[in-house]
Formats: sequence, structure tokens, C-alpha cells
Amino acid sequence: MERFNPPPAEGVRLHWSEAPRHVREAVEAWLGGRIVAATSSPGGFSPGVAARLRTSDGRRVFVKAAGPEPNPDTPAAHRREAEVVAALPPGVPAPRLLWSHDEGEEGWIVLAFEDVEGRNPAEPWRPEELDRVLHTLAVLADVLDPSPLPDGTVEGAGGWSVVAGRHWEKLSRESPARLDEWSVRHLDELAGLEADAPEAATGSSLLHLDLRADNLLLTPHRVVVVDWPHARVGAPWVDLAFFAPSVAMQGGPTPDELFSRYPRAFQADEDAIVAVVAAITGFFIREGLQPPPPGLPTLRAFQLAQGEAARSWLASKTGWK
Repeated sequence: MERFNPPPAEGVRLHWSEAPRHVREAVEAWLGGRIVAATSSPGGFSPGVAARLRTSDGRRVFVKAAGPEPNPDTPAAHRREAEVVAALPPGVPAPRLLWSHDEGEEGWIVLAFEDVEGRNPAEPWRPEELDRVLHTLAVLADVLDPSPLPDGTVEGAGGWSVVAGRHWEKLSRESPARLDEWSVRHLDELAGLEADAPEAATGSSLLHLDLRADNLLLTPHRVVVVDWPHARVGAPWVDLAFFAPSVAMQGGPTPDELFSRYPRAFQADEDAIVAVVAAITGFFIREGLQPPPPGLPTLRAFQLAQGEAARSWLASKTGWK
């Protein structure tokens, strides 16, 4: 499936100058120097500050910062990410967390990472860049299986609401007017497939579970994986299953072709893949039909486009017309 004009993966970014003065002062105090340049990063769905900062003495860091407005879920996501990234072993191609500042539930949280000189993959996907990303996913699967995080740091993928949320079952009850005809015809069967997803996703690998082009940075020598708040433990091929619809949506190969190029995918049972794809598809389609959350005006269109790509994949796997 090819889609060369996908919706943008962008939230509402605050410029660094729009962060509260006491937050900016806390960062400068940690850096030990005045911030003289700030460049916002447009990609990604977390509202708030996401900026590359440079101090008067030339030091550079990347900072993510958010308060309870406009989206109260964002600070909690930053806290989860800080816990995960701080525990990643050195071999993981992820930015190092250098410092954090947390004012509690009613205040702001700031995460400062090493600044990575890189760019997102091109759209439509270029074969050589996709090959680099698939190699990096294989490295992640090797380094992160079994999960190096202390027990209890993250939950299992099988219990995650995306996998275990029974989204097709909810769609059957809700009967939204915008639901496509294929999904309407097969709602009962789809609900049956997704019921097996929690067990199918179970495994011992630490998964990123939000792999998309906007969460990947290409440098001359490596691929860096950013934004880890959704990390869970599960089967290593599940990360590729979540990644595949966005690749197809953004002009890359079909999900089946992507799976054929990833060694860890050969370890997966076909029924398990179908169950997880059913859950992923139901999640993206149902979420894509909801009103946009605060500060994330393009999220629903992006999710629905992923859902359309996943639905085509699921239809080809089931053979359902």
C-alpha cells in the first residue's frame, strides 16, 4: 500500500521562550550557562516543548518539557520515559538522559537528553534508509531480550490497553457512522481475533511500541530511536507489527514484505501475528474516529491513516472480502 501524502505527525509545540520562566531558569542553572539559541522540533505528538538548546559556551542538549496544560497526560508520559531511558544499557541506540526536573503532578517536568545530530527518514521511505532501520530493530531485539530493566519498571505488552483493549468489541457496541464497510461486515470475527492478542504479544523482550519515522533519527553512522514512554515487555516481532502500518502509509513496502526482511519475524506463529494485527488495527481505527485530544490536532487523522494501512494488511492475511 502506498500513501505519499500522509497526515503530519505533529502536536502543538511550545517554543522554549513560552515555557515558564522558573523552568527555563532551572535548566540554565543545571547547564551552568545562559541559553542563547533554541530550535523547536516539529515532529512527534507530545504537546509542550521539544527543542534543541545551545548555551553561550557552545554546549548543546535536547529538552522535552511539559506542564498539565494543554494535555494533562503528557507529563506522566515524560515521567515514564525518564524511568525507561535511564535504565537502558549503553548498547541501546537511544539518546542518553542527562538530567530531569520534576515539579510534581501540578507542575512541569523537564527531560534533558544528549543532542543527536540527525534527521528523520525521508518520505516516501527510501530502501536504503529502511534497511538501516530494520538492522537497528534487530540490534534492539538482541540487546533488549531479555529486558534489561528491573522487574516492575514496565508492564507486559499483553496487558497494554492497545493490545488488550478489545477495540473491535467496543466498535461493535458503538456502531460509529464513519466505520468502513469491510470492518462493519466482519466486526464479530474481528472481535474474536483480537481476543487472542494479549497472549500472542507475550514475550521477554523490551519493546519500544511507538516506532514511526518521526521517532527515528538517522545520523551518518547509526539510527537513534527516540521517545520511549510506551515501552513494554513482549515478543520482539510485536515492535515491527506496530511499525509496519506507518511504513506502508508513508510510501514504504507492504507490511508482509517488511516482515519478510526481518529475521525475528520468522519466530512468530502466523496466528499470533494475525491476532496482534487485529488488535492494532482495531486500536488505530477506533482511536482515529475519536475527537482530537487537547494539543494534538493531527493525531486522529494520523491514527486513522495507520488504521487503513493495517486494515488492508489484516484483510490480506484473513482473506476476508
